[in-house]
Amino acid sequence: MHDNAILRIVKIMQPTLNDSYVINRHKYLLYNKYFATIMYSMRYTIKDFRRDFPNDDVCLDTVFKERYGDIDTCPSCGVIGTHFYRVKGRKCYACEWCGYQLHPLAETIFHKSSTPLTSWFYAIYLFSVSKNGVAAKELERHLGVTYKTAHLMARQIRSLMAQADGGLSGTVEADETYIGGHRRSTARWENKSPVLGVVERGGEVRAKVTIGANASTALPFLRNNVEKDGFIMTDDSKVYHRLKREYGHDVINHSEKKYGRGIVYTNTIEGFWSQMKRSIDGTYHAVSPKYLQLYVNEFVFRYNLRGVVVYPALLERASKPVESIL
Repeated sequence: MHDNAILRIVKIMQPTLNDSYVINRHKYLLYNKYFATIMYSMRYTIKDFRRDFPNDDVCLDTVFKERYGDIDTCPSCGVIGTHFYRVKGRKCYACEWCGYQLHPLAETIFHKSSTPLTSWFYAIYLFSVSKNGVAAKELERHLGVTYKTAHLMARQIRSLMAQADGGLSGTVEADETYIGGHRRSTARWENKSPVLGVVERGGEVRAKVTIGANASTALPFLRNNVEKDGFIMTDDSKVYHRLKREYGHDVINHSEKKYGRGIVYTNTIEGFWSQMKRSIDGTYHAVSPKYLQLYVNEFVFRYNLRGVVVYPALLERASKPVESIL
């Protein structure tokens, strides 16, 4: 696996609200003993999954190790070199000296769920290997749960794919698109949800559902995601007419049927939009504006981890308290 692919994993997995979980490349490969070899082979199959996670006990041990690492100091009694043993019949671990208990599932997406951990892990696996997403009906069929449970699980897993802000530099492409609703001849994008996007060539993408695609929403979005040394390529939309005040900026004139002029083009971000829309139409058919950002995050997450095994990144996030994911 190329170094830049590993670094994409590290970059997207670094939580910003809890410095104790910041991961570097070396630590990530050593810590995730289940995946170090697999990540280099670029494959993680259902056979691998069944071997690694045969039952709920193994899944719980995995969450504990992902969340607490090689913990050897009790937060309560302070004894160094202690061992935390599994409490029989409960989903927690206790210090061998004072009995202080750690609950690895607390505040995670697994918290208070009656669904077996093996089913949760398999659902996460399905999301990790799918290029076009996983519908709740498909989860219902695979897991043998109700549609309501499958829908909730899918929404929780998508919440793991939240985007980080910032970090894009060099040559970037910005564009807007519209999703959902029905196009009308009187108002081209009425009932559709506008989405702003920006991608670093050879790097990551950021995308955000907004209340409107205009200069007043586009500029703050770009400020949050593009470094000041970034050079932004856009089409000739009025949405971007203020960019030259703050960034290097060049335009390709789509209104004149021109789609590229040397290095000036927006094909990368347009390709991302095209893939996302095909996946939404083919897998989900329709998406509520209320949850659209979750679906956008899902496809941003997959794009940013393209070329690498996604499962360890999702499992790492699933094992952390929800508020510390990003």
